[in-house]
Amino acid sequence: MKADVAVFLADGFEEVEALTVSDILRRAKVDIKLVSVKDTKEVESSRNVKVIADATFDEMDFSDTEILVLPGGMPGTNNLQAYKPLEELVVSFANEGKTVAAICAAPKILGALGLLKGRKACCHPGFEQELIGADVIMDRPAVLDGNIITGRSMGCAIPFGLTVLGALKGAGAAAEMAEKIVWMPIEYNDIG
Repeated sequence: MKADVAVFLADGFEEVEALTVSDILRRAKVDIKLVSVKDTKEVESSRNVKVIADATFDEMDFSDTEILVLPGGMPGTNNLQAYKPLEELVVSFANEGKTVAAICAAPKILGALGLLKGRKACCHPGFEQELIGADVIMDRPAVLDGNIITGRSMGCAIPFGLTVLGALKGAGAAAEMAEKIVWMPIEYNDIG
């Protein structure tokens, strides 16, 4: 099975981070697959939501994949990080100049692999020290630096997903999608 974008799921993943980027990309008609790093397609989120992935890691052919997406969540991030075939794929992709995206706690995986050295990156507050070698930016919901995209947290899933879409299809496609889904940031004083 092939896909333009692969979103990886491990038990304990943050459902909003995984499913929001998937939803945005599917609305844009991108061939995206949810990929389980388990032996089965059923994966349980950090809040006990069971999701059926499109494929297991072993069923995928990543030769034409353009972007890898690592959602956060705990212990999902640690479970992704412990899956060595994914680690090897992420390093290979990054070294080939293909795009790797990680949100929330998951950018720590990129830091541990040495992929953030000299790059701007963001993460969930409290994981800054895990972004080894990065210029940590904590005032933006998502950061694109070359072929690496990082996002802050579940509350930043929409701008993260739009950034992934923009990396794949251009800023115009991301702006068009933002308009279609009526996404607009709000100020806290705008809330009732």
